[in-house]
Amino acid sequence: MSKLFITSEMADGSSGWSEKQTDGFSELMELLNIDVQEEELQGTPERDQAHCSKNVLRKQRHWQRQLAAKKSRRKEEKLRRKLNREAAPPQQSKRVMKAIRRERLAEARSSGLKVCVDLSMTHCMSDKEVSRLAAQLRRLYGSNKKALHPFHLFLTDLREDSRLLSECVRMNAGFLDYSMEITQQSCLDIFPAQSLVYLSPDAEQALDCVERDKVYVLGGLVDESVQKTLSLCRAKELGARVVRLPIDEYMQKKHNGKNFHSKILAINQVVDIMLTLCDTGSWAHALSKWFPQGKGYVVAPHYQDSISPDPPHAVSTSGK
Repeated sequence: MSKLFITSEMADGSSGWSEKQTDGFSELMELLNIDVQEEELQGTPERDQAHCSKNVLRKQRHWQRQLAAKKSRRKEEKLRRKLNREAAPPQQSKRVMKAIRRERLAEARSSGLKVCVDLSMTHCMSDKEVSRLAAQLRRLYGSNKKALHPFHLFLTDLREDSRLLSECVRMNAGFLDYSMEITQQSCLDIFPAQSLVYLSPDAEQALDCVERDKVYVLGGLVDESVQKTLSLCRAKELGARVVRLPIDEYMQKKHNGKNFHSKILAINQVVDIMLTLCDTGSWAHALSKWFPQGKGYVVAPHYQDSISPDPPHAVSTSGK
């Protein structure tokens, strides 16, 4: 009985110890499981962060290389501009340039070549053509204002109640303050007929040279309907000598897909050609520079050698 009791007691004790041991082991496993989960949870963001950090570093290195390249280019460009400024003559301020241009225009009024735009034919034009003529007058004045040797410009037969004057004032800021003569009179009322040289594309005789004692008259006409000989008839009405630009003498037709060739120029293009002619003395250079390529003409090959990229600025009365 005593042995059995001991055995039972030991058994009971052993059972209790096993239960305690099992409970402890379970608690230990739970703790280990928690630690493992925490490590796993803590380890994933670290790996992601490490992976992201590599991408960020790579992008930063790429950005730094780009930034360094930009800085290097800016430095080179700054050095290039500095060298160009040192090599080029000093540039004048806009205020100084405006003053110089005003002086040139004032001088042109007393000694400049006289160029007159005859605006007596505006009644033959549509509203669209009148608007285009107003734009050409603005460009003409702009070219003359910037020229080294500007012309003394006259706008004749410009009526106060005309569509053209209204359009010029509407389109061109400060039009009435332009440094040129604007009058309702005819060019024949201002100049003697023998001094007038009327430029018309329909004339037979070519203009050979520019003479200082002559007044060169341009027909202020935008003619989309191509009313031939209109400016020629006006020149004969005035009793003026009629000439054309020497396009046939210095230029030749070039092949184009539309087989289009025209000698009709806007009045501002004619003025550009004449300004360059007076500066260089070269018809070939003036026509090469200002005759529109779309018109289907180029300077003839035997005149190409006379075209200088930077011709001397010298007023000349010779057209050769």
